[in-house]
Amino acid sequence: MTAIKHDRIWPSTAFQAAWAGLVFSDLSVAMMTADGGSVLPSTYLRSVSKFLTEETVGTKWAVLVAGSNGWWNYRHQADVCHAYQLLKKGGLKDENIIVFMYDDIANNTMNPRPGVIINNPHGQDVYKGVPKDYVGEDVNAENFFNVILANKSGITGGSGKVLNSAPNDHIFIYYVDHGGPGIVSMPTGVVYANDLIDVLKKKHGSGTYSKLVTIASFQSILCPLLPWKENN
Repeated sequence: MTAIKHDRIWPSTAFQAAWAGLVFSDLSVAMMTADGGSVLPSTYLRSVSKFLTEETVGTKWAVLVAGSNGWWNYRHQADVCHAYQLLKKGGLKDENIIVFMYDDIANNTMNPRPGVIINNPHGQDVYKGVPKDYVGEDVNAENFFNVILANKSGITGGSGKVLNSAPNDHIFIYYVDHGGPGIVSMPTGVVYANDLIDVLKKKHGSGTYSKLVTIASFQSILCPLLPWKENN
């Protein structure tokens, strides 16, 4: 994938805190540090590897979201399950990994390998051991936002696990699904870019992380709201 160069245009210090995960193509990455700085690594694998291997005095957290359901959307839950396995192998504990997935794939009547999910044609099972924190109708925008904000009182259903991070912690958010300008899907309803930005502002303002990394495989939901312009 050809790298895209950008000029950074920061309208205000406050707006620097408005964004954390920005999607520029079918697979791209954005990172935001606690002071509002940003960096765009060139590849997905490099970013995952860096997140797992970089040193931190705090705890590493992950929020993994498959924002779809149905057999025809197999790949979304497969990708989330695979991401879990990578993070688990990389040293994250289950208590620090929060998973959103509808969970209608592994035991779907159309699955030729009941109880198994793979993420490539000859792959091994990536479903085994994946925490089912938020499944079915509990996979929704409200729960997603409240998890990020560590607002347990706002959670409906699920495990109640939230992103209870501290100032020295690193956070990894992976959201895979269909999207369009200003929105990304959930099994029920959608996530609006403006709402997501508001949530990220609040998370940033809480001072409860030192670095937040987001990765998404849907097409850009925040591009119209970027604090910089594209420079080809």
